[in-house]
Parts: sequence; C-alpha cells; structure tokens
Amino acid sequence: MLSYLIRRILIMVPTLFLISVVTFVVIELPPGDYVSRYVEFLEAQGRPIDEEILDNLRHRYGLDKPAPVRYLSWIGNFVRGDFGYSLEQRKPVAEILRSRFAMTVLVTLSSMLFAWVLAFPIGIYSAVHQYSTGDYVFTVIGFLGMAIPNFLFALVLMFLGAKVFGISVGGLFSREFQEAGWSVAKVLDLAKHLWIPMVVIGTAGTAGLIRVLRANLLDELRKPYVDLARAKGLPEGRLILKYPLRIAINPFVSSIGWILPSLISGAVITAVVLDLPSA
Repeated sequence: MLSYLIRRILIMVPTLFLISVVTFVVIELPPGDYVSRYVEFLEAQGRPIDEEILDNLRHRYGLDKPAPVRYLSWIGNFVRGDFGYSLEQRKPVAEILRSRFAMTVLVTLSSMLFAWVLAFPIGIYSAVHQYSTGDYVFTVIGFLGMAIPNFLFALVLMFLGAKVFGISVGGLFSREFQEAGWSVAKVLDLAKHLWIPMVVIGTAGTAGLIRVLRANLLDELRKPYVDLARAKGLPEGRLILKYPLRIAINPFVSSIGWILPSLISGAVITAVVLDLPSA
C-alpha cells in the first residue's frame, strides 16, 4: 500500500508540471497582453497614450521578460499562494477566492447530495421494475435533465419562482442579508435561495447516477445467489437491500470521482445566470 502511494505521488509531480506548462502556453497563445488591451481601451476613448506608463506596466507585470522567465515567476507565485491581482475587481485573486470558496463548496455539495438522494431510490426502482412504465418515464426524465442546458433550466426556474410562486430568486441572499452577519434569519434566507441552484446543478448528474445504479443492480439480481435467497423464502425487499444492493452501491458511491467535476463546471454557468457568489 505504501509503495503504491509513493508511486502515485511520484507520477503526480511530473503530471502537474506538464499541466502547468500546457496551461501557461494556452494563456500565452492569444495575441496581445494586458497592456495592449489597455492601449485599445485608451484609443477607443480618445485618451492620450503615455509610452512611459505603458513601459512601467509591462515591467510591473513582467511582460518585458522572456516566456521561460515569466513561467518561472508565475509558477513560483502560485506555489506561494499568490494568484495575482484581479484587474476587473481591483483585488488580489486569493482574497476573492477566500471570500467565495465556502459558498462554492456549499452549492456543489448540496447539489451532489440532491443528485444522490434523487438517483438512489429511482435507480433501485428502475432495476427492480425493469422495462416497466415507471422505468421508461424515469429514463426519459433523466435524459431530459442531461440534455437541457443548465442556464436554460435556471432561467425557467427563476421565471416560475418569481411569477408563479412569488419568491425572490437570483443570488444566495436577499438584499437585506447580503452584508449582514450570520444569524438564524440569514441561514433561513440562504435556504430559500439555495434550492434553485441545487436543483439546476444536481439534475444534470442525476441521470448518470441512475443508470450506474440500475445497471449494477440488474447485474447482481441475475446472479445465482439471488435465486438461492428467493428459493429459501427471503422476502424480496429484504433480499434486495441485504445482498445485491450492498454490492451494486459501490460504483454508485465511487461516482463522485466523475460527477464532482461536472457539478463544479455546471456551477460556474449557473452562478453567472443566477448571480451567485461562486468562485
């Protein structure tokens, strides 16, 4: 076990290095840089351009140095926890991430919990009632959830929430609680706003989880030990929960490895539509 962990760690180091190199190259590929964009902004406004200021900006951001030197500076700052400065929000990027990381984790974990809670009973029902009307209905609904873009689903729920149910949608807090300290009222207000992003993001991963649990449970239900348990008179519900489900649930739980990245990427789009403070 220890040798396996050491081997994986040794493989991880060059992998991360290659990822950092590719990322830096992709960032450098588009023509121009921040200073050239700043020049275009000044020209569009008809303002004079001071070459000395531009040279100072290039020196400040290291744009006057060769690409290998810029890479070493970039990766060195990253290792030290310095992610740079946000030119749009005029704040250090690390400060922005710290302020929004907790809300991002909350939205992602609640969406994953929603997907699991919804997919678990449906997956069991679809496997036990294979090719039934309910199985087909859940399959269609699940694939519709995968096919509908997150931003469109979010817009529909925002419309229903505002026009039909008359509730405040958009953001994670009402205006009066955005800058207020934490209290029971603020937690309740968060719960009122959290359900829309939770449903939007979680629905996209539900169909895949249903298919995983359904397929694995069907494989177990066809094995001889299940027929033997039925022959001994074990009740069907107890049989399913005690034996095949315990084995079939392992891939279902391990699916966090592929569903979590998809939820995070879906959270980015949903955050833009719903005006969520997600990182």
